[in-house]
Amino acid sequence: MMRKTINFIPSPEVCPRSIDITIEDGVIKEVSFQGGCNGNLQGISKLIYGMKPEDVIERLKGISCGGKSTSCPDQLTIALNEMK
Repeated sequence: MMRKTINFIPSPEVCPRSIDITIEDGVIKEVSFQGGCNGNLQGISKLIYGMKPEDVIERLKGISCGGKSTSCPDQLTIALNEMK
């Protein structure tokens, strides 16, 4: 069993202060956001549970929010890329 965990500090352009991610045996096992829109971020975390990081990156990379150049989902993809 291979397990990897990261604590990622996102861009100040987004609301969450940090994102914790755990990948086990090549799939996402846990994602939690500290700060931000609690309901939406819990939803994202549950939707991507069990997915391969590459699939999440493909779906969420480049999403912007409110005229900003990034978003919470986009920052999640940056964190997942760092875990590779």
